Amino acid sequence: MSPSPGDEPLSQEPRSAGGLAGVLKGLAGGKLAKSSPPLSTSVSQTFSERADAAAAHSTPLRGLPPDQMDIFEQLKSGTLNERVAAATSLRYSIADFPLNPVLDIWDAGKDLIEPTKPYAARLAGWELLTACVKYPSSTDLERQEYFQTLTASANPDDFHLQLAALEDLTNHGRNVSGFYYEIFPLLTNWLQEWYKVVKAARRQAVRAANKSNKSKSLSMGEDKNFSQLFAFLKDVIKFNFKFASDSVVGSLVDILLRICMNTSVEEDLRSCINVIDALVTFGSIPNDKLKSCMQVLSSIHCLVANLQKDAWHTISNICRSHHGQSTVRILLDVLRTLPTPVSKDREKDAVREVRGALSVLKKLLSKSAENGYPAVPLALLTDGLTNISRIGHTKISIESLKLINSLFEGPHGSINAVLVEEHWGPIFSVAAQCAEKAIPVPDLDTSLQTQVREDGEQEESIPYQLRVLIGRVERMLAQSRADFLQRDECMDFFTSVQQALPDSAASLVIDHFKVNRSCFPSEVEWKKNLKLVLESFYLDRSRRPLTRLRALEVITGVFDFLSLVPDLVEVEAVTILVERLLSGMPEENDTLVLQQTVDFMVDVADAAAPELFDRILETFKSVVAREMNKSPATTLSTQRPAPAYPAEQTVYVANQSFSNVVTRGYVQTFIRSMSMDATKSIKAFTALVHIARSNACEVDARLTAMKMLFRLRADFENHVYLTTLIENGGLAGSLYRTEASLARKLAEDAAQPQRLARPEQAGSRSSRGISFTQGQGGERGMPPRAAHTPRPAAHQGQRLWAIPDVDALPESPPDTPSHLLISHKDEETGEKSSCEHLKGVLNMGSWLEALLSLFHQGCEWEVYSFILVHLPAQLSNHPIFRDATQHIRDLRKVFCDMIRVTSFQEPPSASGLRRHDVANCLFHSLIMVMSYHHDFQKTDEDDIVRTFMQGITDKTAKTCIHALSVCCHELPMSISKALVTILQRMSQVITQPFVAMHILEFLACLSRLPSLYTNFREDEYRIVFGICFRYLQYVREKKHTTRSSHASEPSTPSVAIAHHLDILGQPPPIDDLPQYVYALAYHVITFWFLAVKMPDRPNHIGWIAKNLFTDHDGTGTNEEQAQITLDFMQRVAFSDASDSAEDPLFKEQHFGEMQHRRWITGNSIVTIRQAKESGWAEITRRYPSGTSSFAVRVEFPPPLAYPAPDGSDAMAWEGRFQQGTTIFPSHLLMQLLSPMPQIYDPAIRPIPLPEDEAVDRAIRLFDRNSTVDGHKIGVIYIKEGQTKEIEALANTIGGPEYLEFLRGLGALTKLKGATFNTQGLDREADIDGQYAYCWRDRVTEIVFHVTTQMPTNLEHDPQCIMKKRHIGNDFVNIVFNDSGLPFKFDMFPSQFNYVYIVITPTPRSSFAAVREGSAKRQEDSGEGGGASPFFMVQVMSQPGFPEISPAAEPKLVSLKALPGFVRLLAINASVFSSVWANREGGEHVSSWRSRLQEINRLRERYGPKLHPTPSPPPSSLGGAVMTGPGIGIGGGGGQAENSRPVSGVRDSFSSLRRSSVATFFTSTSADQPSHRNSMLSTTTTENTETLPNGAEALVDSVDFSKWT
Repeated sequence: MSPSPGDEPLSQEPRSAGGLAGVLKGLAGGKLAKSSPPLSTSVSQTFSERADAAAAHSTPLRGLPPDQMDIFEQLKSGTLNERVAAATSLRYSIADFPLNPVLDIWDAGKDLIEPTKPYAARLAGWELLTACVKYPSSTDLERQEYFQTLTASANPDDFHLQLAALEDLTNHGRNVSGFYYEIFPLLTNWLQEWYKVVKAARRQAVRAANKSNKSKSLSMGEDKNFSQLFAFLKDVIKFNFKFASDSVVGSLVDILLRICMNTSVEEDLRSCINVIDALVTFGSIPNDKLKSCMQVLSSIHCLVANLQKDAWHTISNICRSHHGQSTVRILLDVLRTLPTPVSKDREKDAVREVRGALSVLKKLLSKSAENGYPAVPLALLTDGLTNISRIGHTKISIESLKLINSLFEGPHGSINAVLVEEHWGPIFSVAAQCAEKAIPVPDLDTSLQTQVREDGEQEESIPYQLRVLIGRVERMLAQSRADFLQRDECMDFFTSVQQALPDSAASLVIDHFKVNRSCFPSEVEWKKNLKLVLESFYLDRSRRPLTRLRALEVITGVFDFLSLVPDLVEVEAVTILVERLLSGMPEENDTLVLQQTVDFMVDVADAAAPELFDRILETFKSVVAREMNKSPATTLSTQRPAPAYPAEQTVYVANQSFSNVVTRGYVQTFIRSMSMDATKSIKAFTALVHIARSNACEVDARLTAMKMLFRLRADFENHVYLTTLIENGGLAGSLYRTEASLARKLAEDAAQPQRLARPEQAGSRSSRGISFTQGQGGERGMPPRAAHTPRPAAHQGQRLWAIPDVDALPESPPDTPSHLLISHKDEETGEKSSCEHLKGVLNMGSWLEALLSLFHQGCEWEVYSFILVHLPAQLSNHPIFRDATQHIRDLRKVFCDMIRVTSFQEPPSASGLRRHDVANCLFHSLIMVMSYHHDFQKTDEDDIVRTFMQGITDKTAKTCIHALSVCCHELPMSISKALVTILQRMSQVITQPFVAMHILEFLACLSRLPSLYTNFREDEYRIVFGICFRYLQYVREKKHTTRSSHASEPSTPSVAIAHHLDILGQPPPIDDLPQYVYALAYHVITFWFLAVKMPDRPNHIGWIAKNLFTDHDGTGTNEEQAQITLDFMQRVAFSDASDSAEDPLFKEQHFGEMQHRRWITGNSIVTIRQAKESGWAEITRRYPSGTSSFAVRVEFPPPLAYPAPDGSDAMAWEGRFQQGTTIFPSHLLMQLLSPMPQIYDPAIRPIPLPEDEAVDRAIRLFDRNSTVDGHKIGVIYIKEGQTKEIEALANTIGGPEYLEFLRGLGALTKLKGATFNTQGLDREADIDGQYAYCWRDRVTEIVFHVTTQMPTNLEHDPQCIMKKRHIGNDFVNIVFNDSGLPFKFDMFPSQFNYVYIVITPTPRSSFAAVREGSAKRQEDSGEGGGASPFFMVQVMSQPGFPEISPAAEPKLVSLKALPGFVRLLAINASVFSSVWANREGGEHVSSWRSRLQEINRLRERYGPKLHPTPSPPPSSLGGAVMTGPGIGIGGGGGQAENSRPVSGVRDSFSSLRRSSVATFFTSTSADQPSHRNSMLSTTTTENTETLPNGAEALVDSVDFSKWT
């Protein structure tokens, strides 16, 4: 049938099977076809509208008009066309004239609707008949006639007209009078027939769809008719159900259900449901049809989501009817009676019915009986669920889980009421069986959660429903109380579906097992439970780390229990448990889990048998090997992001490598076994060495291994231990590996953004070292280095280590050395202890081999820098390498060769470091290697010295100078051999920033070691003097250039130091304090003048005087330091005699009456005491640098008998020559000291001093200034374990090595009656002890305040105040730290303790061991052998102090050289501290300068006042600067220069230029043609040089060598 115009096409029915089977298929992938909406208006309504429109234009008539009669006749007997026209006309009249003969018209026109008539005739006939049936006064017989005519067989194309006529006849189903019992059978038949028609039309539409785009329009009319039929049927049921018998209703239900089972159109299903709902609402369903009806409705409810609401509305009406309980019974029977297994031909329908029943039961369970719904018995429901779960069908399992989920999700989040009093075990069993039958157990590397996520978390899946159930049970457990009765059932359910448990639920199970000890042997199923925890939770690598760690905790607890009661279970059970854990480690993919597993395995290894221990180590090795075997690309591509751990979870290193985790396990194993099993510790040590050595291993793992390996030490008895104290902060800071140094670097980089990075072109350094990414050239003297490019690592570009590192070791090492692990085994020991066979020797040679390999091959910068910083500290421990002598020799050779040819690895540019920073670290290691010199050949020692000498001219100069200072004591022969070259190298860098002080300190120390320069020639001494003069000249030059800028400014205090804050707001350390270095230069001149052989001293005087008193521009300069230096030279130029004191017996009672007079002569005070009668006189001359006293006697010859001249008094003449002639002191002055004629300048003539109290007082004050530099140095001994001040000060005796050190430090001197300055020690009542150690040379005197020699009385002086008053006021203290603990600077609180020289015995040993070792050493030394122990010496100073000592970084010194080395350190530190103490308020004035200043003050007071010009202020470097001819030595006359501000001297250190001593020598004359003249040739022309007039006069006036 053609569709009506304007109708939209209808969805076509698919070609496949229809019905609910099609619906099932549609759910799997297709969509239901929907019919077009039902007709909005009936055909009769259309006709009525037209009739009404026509009637609006006509006049209403009563009866049939005459003209209509003709039309009626035409209808009866006219032609077909006439009849059609007449029918059309009459249908309007019927509506207008209700008394018309309607039945006659009906009879006349009813044949027009016959199927054989044309369509136009049929249409007119249907329209006419439709108008007739609307006649309201028709009788039942007439209506029956109408019904029979209308329902007779008609053309199929006219069905819509036929149905419209029937609707108008029944008034839309309301009036069925005349045919009460015929309507339902008729509609039932029509429904059946028209479903066939519609189905055929849909099929034809589908076939046509393949040929035309109009496929959807072919079945539009049939669909509309079918929908109109359903609507009419519903209306009939609604108004006239009472006329339907059960059989008729049964037939109708059968047709409806048949349509539902066969159609695939959703609109058909909805129409059927609506009809059934009308039956239920306005009638009832026959009992015999209830089951089939419920099966179909429940299937639709389950399978058709869009009709679920409609289906449930109908089902709920049935359930709330008298069929309610029957409905529940039917649904339960579907579940309970389902045969298992189901036959294949019945499976499809059975599954559909079961799913529908489950869906409806789930809905019913959510309803309450209060609303009229029937109850569902849980027992029957459980039986049914148990029955259907045996099938194992996925969709049935899904619906079952949905139903079970509904039970645990009642109103307001509570469980369903049916579960409250029931046992949950059966329900959980069903859920577990559904999961077990439908889901395979996932592999270890694939989790259920991952599968669900990949599937898009589909709701219609068993994993989703199972997870929902687990989640609901989990929340219920979390919210329940501890006495929850169903907890065990819930846990049993969780264990039965462990493969589907999320981590939160798994944690609940693990906690339940842990609390109830379900995995312990006390439980029957403990092995099953333990296996579950191990296999399903721990070894499942898809689970979160915290879940796996909980499982591991349970396993650990079981293992610990079984270890305590080994007889409770078989040994194999424990071994199998450990083996199963080990099996998963090589493939572990989480660092946290691996870390905890390794920790557990370390615990197991403690008591494991050798076989199991080896198995554990092999597993560790396999983890390392797995990462080592990865290619670089794989390593970079498989980097995992750091896992997100909870904030409260402590993780060691979230992004550490697996190798590092295992390496920490090796370290733990070593730490624990070193005191328990030497064999185990040696195996762990070997593995760690292998990791540290391999460049293929991860960097963090190598660093972890090295952190332990570099902490290995051995005590005096070769027992190995691990130290937690690494003294390497200085080296770490030089590589920016401390917090302070890194912050300083970052601040400097931020302040200087314009600074360019160091270029690293390949050609720029092709011949100077290599980068760690380059190969080693073959032309080097080193062994060939393999071309090695370290593979990319996870931590590339990161700073993986810093100092301090509190987590360097995974656990604290033992406090005492191991009694089983040793570094050397003495095979000659006669007696062996009971545990001797248990001891093992640690092969430290393999560790040094690994380091040598890394130096040869290169490695990552993080590893290389770690070695550079930590190696020196370990090398300082000799016993640990006692069996590695050859490796130490190899290491020395490698260091020397690398430094010589600069073949060491360079730092990356991003580090901000340079090549010299690496060289500096290597020099520190070489310093420690030098302490092994007793194992070296003489050539090796020479090579060490040459290597240090090479570094002097680089930026490593300071380190090398310090090293050479130690070599002076340890390698004196090699130093002596190379000393001249060393001095020449130093002369080239004297003006290098921050180096002058260290060079001058080296020269000062060297001057006190005469054996090193005993073969010096005269010109070689001048190298030393030239170094000092070069520095003095440079400072004077800087003073001259800055004088003009300060001429208008007030002079700065001579030692005031401006503390400019750095970027971090902290005062920068002062590396070269100008006053100290300037004074040190003069001291070096003084010391080395004494070192010159006495016959050669006069040859140097003129050259020294010229350089001391000549400025850079050739003018004269007369500084106080120069004056006192020359004064001392004058006193020792021809004699090594020390000061001479006045004769205490030269008194009047012995020599008679005496007279005395005093004069100032030059820079001295001359006192002559003359005995008037005896002729004896005592001449005392007080110089700035000393005092000389001479006893002389005037010898008069016997008088001759000369005749008296004529006219003279003979008696008077004769009396002039008599015995007892009176002689006055002035006589000797005139005869011995005052030449004639007098010097032109009156200012330098002898100045007589008056005889008054003021002069006497001045002389007494003068004499109080010592003629030597006095120093007081504290010496403190700290016993083993002492950490407090009182403990150390209370010590009264030290160890043998301490006593031996004291004996070498000075001479034991009695205090009582001492005539020298005891520096505060009591000289009368022995309050500070009877003796003190003192030391003195020609210019220096030291008194040591030794606390162990001072009286100790803790009852009267519990705080040791009597000792503290000396120690607390000493600028410098020597601390002999025998405590075995690091010394802390604040152990002795004091404002004046600036410097501590800390001496630490190395290795650590007990007091008894030291005593035994000392006795053995003395015994060996008597035989000509015996090795001297070594001590670590470090100078510690207050914050802000510069490096003032060669031991600013720790140095290793033998006991033999220790006293002399420490004494020199103490002298320099004391001098510096004196300068430092006066840096704010004024300069430190030495005793010599103080004496000179006293002489100048007397000269100014009593000398002639020649000029009104006031005397100049003192120079910033000491004394006035004088120029001009005829200048006096003192400061009382002459033209004075302005004092140079201290900034001029300080600036000289910040901008010094490189200049050699040879250049300095050749630049003293203006006419020298070249600066390249040799140093030696210039020394022969010194007397031919000409000086300017003023400078020449000044030098001539002081050059006493010209008139001696």
